[in-house]
Amino acid sequence: MHKRILDHLNGAILLFDRALTLTYINSAGEILLADSSRHLVGLGAQELFKSSDPALLMNLQQCLTMAEPLVDRELILDRMNHSITINFSATPLLKDERVNEILVELQQVDNHLRISKEERLLTQQNTARLLVRGLAHEIKNPLGGLRGAAQLLDLELNDPELKEYTRIIIAESDRLQGLMDKMLGPNKLPNKKAINIHEVLERVRQLVQAESNLTIKSDYDPSIPNILADKDQLIQAILNIAKNAVQALNGEGNIIIKTRIHRQVTIGRKRYKLAVKCDIIDNGPGIEADMMNQIFYPMITGRADGTGLGLSIAQALINQHNGLIECSSEPGNTVFSIFLPIIALPETGND
Repeated sequence: MHKRILDHLNGAILLFDRALTLTYINSAGEILLADSSRHLVGLGAQELFKSSDPALLMNLQQCLTMAEPLVDRELILDRMNHSITINFSATPLLKDERVNEILVELQQVDNHLRISKEERLLTQQNTARLLVRGLAHEIKNPLGGLRGAAQLLDLELNDPELKEYTRIIIAESDRLQGLMDKMLGPNKLPNKKAINIHEVLERVRQLVQAESNLTIKSDYDPSIPNILADKDQLIQAILNIAKNAVQALNGEGNIIIKTRIHRQVTIGRKRYKLAVKCDIIDNGPGIEADMMNQIFYPMITGRADGTGLGLSIAQALINQHNGLIECSSEPGNTVFSIFLPIIALPETGND
C-alpha cells in the first residue's frame, strides 16, 4: 500500500539500508535516474552516485552517523551522459534507537524552473495575443469602409489613370486585411483525429526540401504511438518553424527533424505521463540573446522582410493542442522543441 502511494508521487523517493544499499525506488526516481528499479535496487550509494556531486554520498554518510535529517540544495546528479540539478533531503528511520534505513527525496530543480518559465511564457503569449487581436479588430473595421469607398469611387471614375489609384487602394486594403487575419491567429478549433506524427513531419520535410537545396535529415523514434491532433494545423505550425530554420541558414547548412518520447512532462499546470518531443534543429548562426524572450510575440522578427507572425501562429496552433514550443540557441545549434501530450486514444472496433 505504501509503495503504491509513493509510486504516485512526483518527487523521486529512494530508500537505503544501513550499508547504504538501495532497497527501494519509486517510479519518479526511475525517471529521474533514467533506469529501472530492477537495475537500480541492490546498488550501493557509492556506485549510484559515483560520477555525481560528492556531497550526495557525504550527506548520506552524515545522516547515517548523526541520525539527524539533512537537506542540501542545488547538487549535480549525473544521469545518462548529462547532468541535472537537484535538491536533496535525507531522513533517518530509527529502529531500537539506531538508524535502520535512510529515506531520501530528490527534487529536480531545473524542472521546476522550466515549469515556471513555461507558465510565464504562456501568460505573456496570451496577453500579447489578446492585445494584438483587439488591435487587429479595430483596424479591420475602418479598413472595410476604406475598401468599400474605393470601390464606389472606382465605379464613378472614367479616367483610367485615376482608376489605377483606386485599384491600388483596394489592393493595399486587401493586403492589410490578409495581414490582420494572420495577426488574429487560428480562427477555428482543431479537428482532432488519431494521426502519426511522423506523417506530419515527413510532409513538412518534403515541402521544405522542395523549396531549398539544404540537407534535411530525419531522426525518428518509431515507437511513438498515434496522437490526437489536427493534421493540417500541425503541418502549418511545424512548417512555420522549419521555414524559419531555412531562412536562418541562408542557403548553407543542415536541418535535423528529430522525435523522442518523454515521460512525466508538465505543460502549463498539467502533468502528462507521456509526450512526444519534436525537435527542429539547424546549424545556423543562432538567435541573438536579446531576441530569445520575444521570438514568439507577434510582429517580432530579426529579418528586414519578415512579418514576425510565423512563430506566433505556430505557438498558437500548438497551444490549441495542449502543447508548447520551446527554443534554445547558440551559434551552430538552434533547437525548436515542440511538446505534444500523448493521450490514450479511445478504442474503436465492432462490438
